[in-house]
Amino acid sequence: MELLPQDLRNRLPPLYAQEGVADPTIHARFFTPDSSWTWYATEGSAGDDDFIFFGYVIGLEKEWGYFALSELVGARGPRGLPIERDLYFDPKPFSQVMAREHR
Repeated sequence: MELLPQDLRNRLPPLYAQEGVADPTIHARFFTPDSSWTWYATEGSAGDDDFIFFGYVIGLEKEWGYFALSELVGARGPRGLPIERDLYFDPKPFSQVMAREHR
């Protein structure tokens, strides 16, 4: 599965575009199908042979931060499954995404 197809790359705001926005828009959801890790991308930009995202990560902790496409491509869950992109995710504000997560 292609994690960052051209259409997503084109519509993802560049890094810092949503800085200071109280309820930023989440544009993509990545997840491990064999664990509870999830990456929500709000922004991203190409740089130095990689693509860098900014977003909210749910893993060992829940925190905002940067993550690289190369990290997503190279990571595997506990059963060896690769990270996937949620093909049915529609962009929406962070608050709506989190409300849905906690159902």
